[in-house]
Amino acid sequence: MNTALVLFALGPGQIVLILLVVLLLFGGRKIPELMKGLGTGIKEFKNASKEEEKEKEDK
Repeated sequence: MNTALVLFALGPGQIVLILLVVLLLFGGRKIPELMKGLGTGIKEFKNASKEEEKEKEDK
């Protein structure tokens, strides 16, 4: 079995627990800033992967 798949196989209970821990650690005021940074990082990753695919197609 692929180890990476096992690590990300989270059920609803585990997700709720993780969200509660994040809320306790960072507080309610910091979470929007964290989510904004996460969204920006995901957007940059998508753009970089699209550019990489375009370069492969051009070859």
